[in-house]
Amino acid sequence: MYRKGHYGVSLVVFAPLAFVLVTLGRADLAVVTGGIMLWLTMLPDVDHRLPGVPHRGPTHSLVFAALVGAVFGGVGVALTTVATGSTPSFATVASGASLAAVGFATGVLTVVAHLVGDALTPAGVNFFWPFSDRTYTLGLWRADNTIANYGLFAVGIFATGAAAYLALAV
Repeated sequence: MYRKGHYGVSLVVFAPLAFVLVTLGRADLAVVTGGIMLWLTMLPDVDHRLPGVPHRGPTHSLVFAALVGAVFGGVGVALTTVATGSTPSFATVASGASLAAVGFATGVLTVVAHLVGDALTPAGVNFFWPFSDRTYTLGLWRADNTIANYGLFAVGIFATGAAAYLALAV
Protein backbone atom coordinates (compact mmCIF):
# COMPACT_ATOMS: atom_id res chain seq x y z
CA MET A 1 0.00 0.00 0.00
CA TYR A 2 0.99 3.55 -0.59
CA ARG A 3 0.37 6.37 1.88
CA LYS A 4 -3.21 7.17 0.78
CA GLY A 5 -4.22 3.51 1.05
CA HIS A 6 -2.65 3.27 4.51
CA TYR A 7 -4.50 6.43 5.55
CA GLY A 8 -7.75 4.79 4.46
CA VAL A 9 -7.09 1.55 6.35
CA SER A 10 -6.09 3.57 9.45
CA LEU A 11 -9.36 5.49 9.28
CA VAL A 12 -11.37 2.27 8.94
CA VAL A 13 -9.57 0.79 11.96
CA PHE A 14 -9.96 4.08 13.88
CA ALA A 15 -13.72 4.41 13.22
CA PRO A 16 -14.91 2.05 16.02
CA LEU A 17 -12.56 3.72 18.52
CA ALA A 18 -13.85 7.12 17.42
CA PHE A 19 -17.41 5.93 17.95
CA VAL A 20 -16.66 4.76 21.48
CA LEU A 21 -14.75 7.90 22.46
CA VAL A 22 -17.37 10.29 21.05
CA THR A 23 -20.15 8.27 22.72
CA LEU A 24 -18.27 8.62 26.04
CA GLY A 25 -18.21 12.38 25.54
CA ARG A 26 -14.53 12.52 24.61
CA ALA A 27 -14.64 13.91 21.07
CA ASP A 28 -11.46 15.81 21.93
CA LEU A 29 -9.64 12.56 22.62
CA ALA A 30 -11.08 11.02 19.44
CA VAL A 31 -9.65 13.88 17.36
CA VAL A 32 -6.22 13.54 19.01
CA THR A 33 -6.25 9.75 18.64
CA GLY A 34 -7.27 9.91 14.98
CA GLY A 35 -4.63 12.55 14.30
CA ILE A 36 -1.92 10.42 15.89
CA MET A 37 -2.98 7.36 13.92
CA LEU A 38 -2.83 9.28 10.65
CA TRP A 39 0.44 10.99 11.54
CA LEU A 40 2.12 7.68 12.37
CA THR A 41 0.37 5.50 9.80
CA MET A 42 3.66 4.85 8.00
CA LEU A 43 5.64 4.10 11.20
CA PRO A 44 6.31 0.42 10.36
CA ASP A 45 8.03 1.57 7.17
CA VAL A 46 10.80 3.06 9.31
CA ASP A 47 12.55 -0.17 8.38
CA HIS A 48 13.46 1.47 5.06
CA ARG A 49 15.82 3.72 7.03
CA LEU A 50 17.18 1.17 9.50
CA PRO A 51 20.36 -0.56 8.34
CA GLY A 52 20.17 -4.34 8.60
CA VAL A 53 16.40 -4.40 9.16
CA PRO A 54 14.56 -5.99 6.24
CA HIS A 55 11.41 -4.35 4.86
CA ARG A 56 8.28 -6.00 6.24
CA GLY A 57 10.40 -7.67 8.91
CA PRO A 58 10.34 -6.89 12.66
CA THR A 59 8.54 -3.55 12.28
CA HIS A 60 5.71 -5.30 10.45
CA SER A 61 4.74 -7.65 13.29
CA LEU A 62 2.38 -7.88 16.22
CA VAL A 63 5.43 -7.74 18.52
CA PHE A 64 6.20 -4.27 17.15
CA ALA A 65 2.52 -3.31 17.55
CA ALA A 66 2.66 -4.34 21.22
CA LEU A 67 5.90 -2.40 21.73
CA VAL A 68 4.44 0.76 20.21
CA GLY A 69 1.28 0.23 22.27
CA ALA A 70 3.35 -0.08 25.44
CA VAL A 71 5.16 3.19 24.66
CA PHE A 72 1.87 5.00 24.00
CA GLY A 73 0.34 3.48 27.14
CA GLY A 74 3.33 4.79 29.11
CA VAL A 75 2.75 8.24 27.63
CA GLY A 76 -0.89 7.96 28.77
CA VAL A 77 0.25 7.14 32.32
CA ALA A 78 2.69 10.07 32.28
CA LEU A 79 0.07 12.50 30.99
CA THR A 80 -2.39 11.37 33.64
CA THR A 81 0.27 11.77 36.33
CA VAL A 82 1.11 15.30 35.16
CA ALA A 83 -2.57 16.27 34.89
CA THR A 84 -3.55 14.96 38.32
CA GLY A 85 -0.29 15.45 40.19
CA SER A 86 -0.46 11.91 41.53
CA THR A 87 -0.13 8.31 40.47
CA PRO A 88 -2.87 7.72 37.92
CA SER A 89 -6.03 5.86 38.59
CA PHE A 90 -6.77 3.61 35.65
CA ALA A 91 -10.28 5.03 35.32
CA THR A 92 -9.61 8.60 34.34
CA VAL A 93 -11.01 9.03 30.82
CA ALA A 94 -14.65 8.02 31.23
CA SER A 95 -16.64 4.95 32.19
CA GLY A 96 -13.60 2.96 33.26
CA ALA A 97 -11.42 3.72 30.22
CA SER A 98 -8.04 5.09 31.24
CA LEU A 99 -5.78 7.38 29.27
CA ALA A 100 -3.16 4.62 29.46
CA ALA A 101 -5.58 2.14 27.87
CA VAL A 102 -6.49 4.60 25.13
CA GLY A 103 -2.79 5.23 24.54
CA PHE A 104 -2.05 1.52 24.34
CA ALA A 105 -4.95 0.95 21.94
CA THR A 106 -3.84 3.86 19.77
CA GLY A 107 -0.30 2.53 19.48
CA VAL A 108 -1.38 -1.03 18.72
CA LEU A 109 -4.09 0.01 16.25
CA THR A 110 -1.73 2.38 14.43
CA VAL A 111 0.66 -0.46 13.63
CA VAL A 112 -2.05 -3.10 13.07
CA ALA A 113 -3.79 -0.83 10.54
CA HIS A 114 -0.54 -0.58 8.58
CA LEU A 115 -0.09 -4.35 8.70
CA VAL A 116 -3.63 -4.92 7.45
CA GLY A 117 -2.98 -2.58 4.53
CA ASP A 118 0.19 -4.46 3.61
CA ALA A 119 -1.57 -7.82 3.98
CA LEU A 120 -3.94 -6.77 1.19
CA THR A 121 -0.99 -6.84 -1.23
CA PRO A 122 0.69 -9.95 -2.70
CA ALA A 123 3.89 -9.38 -0.64
CA GLY A 124 1.91 -9.69 2.62
CA VAL A 125 3.33 -9.49 6.14
CA ASN A 126 4.67 -11.81 8.82
CA PHE A 127 2.35 -10.92 11.70
CA PHE A 128 3.96 -13.45 14.03
CA TRP A 129 7.64 -12.55 13.61
CA PRO A 130 9.89 -13.80 15.34
CA PHE A 131 7.80 -16.87 16.21
CA SER A 132 7.02 -17.84 12.62
CA ASP A 133 8.36 -17.30 9.12
CA ARG A 134 4.92 -17.48 7.52
CA THR A 135 3.75 -14.50 5.48
CA TYR A 136 0.04 -13.72 5.38
CA THR A 137 -1.54 -12.08 2.35
CA LEU A 138 -4.90 -11.63 0.72
CA GLY A 139 -3.19 -10.61 -2.51
CA LEU A 140 -6.06 -8.38 -3.62
CA TRP A 141 -3.95 -5.82 -5.49
CA ARG A 142 -0.44 -4.51 -5.84
CA ALA A 143 0.75 -1.80 -3.46
CA ASP A 144 0.99 0.70 -6.33
CA ASN A 145 -2.63 0.24 -7.48
CA THR A 146 -3.96 3.82 -7.64
CA ILE A 147 -7.63 2.77 -7.65
CA ALA A 148 -7.14 0.57 -4.57
CA ASN A 149 -5.22 3.27 -2.68
CA TYR A 150 -7.76 6.03 -3.37
CA GLY A 151 -10.65 3.61 -2.88
CA LEU A 152 -9.40 2.63 0.57
CA PHE A 153 -8.90 6.31 1.40
CA ALA A 154 -12.52 7.05 0.43
CA VAL A 155 -13.83 4.08 2.43
CA GLY A 156 -11.82 5.26 5.46
CA ILE A 157 -13.24 8.77 5.27
CA PHE A 158 -16.75 7.35 4.96
CA ALA A 159 -16.28 4.93 7.88
CA THR A 160 -14.92 7.63 10.18
CA GLY A 161 -17.64 10.09 9.19
CA ALA A 162 -20.31 7.45 9.74
CA ALA A 163 -18.87 6.56 13.16
CA ALA A 164 -18.86 10.21 14.22
CA TYR A 165 -22.39 10.77 12.93
CA LEU A 166 -23.75 7.67 14.66
CA ALA A 167 -21.96 8.50 17.93
CA LEU A 168 -23.40 12.01 17.95
CA ALA A 169 -26.87 10.63 17.18
CA VAL A 170 -26.80 8.32 20.24
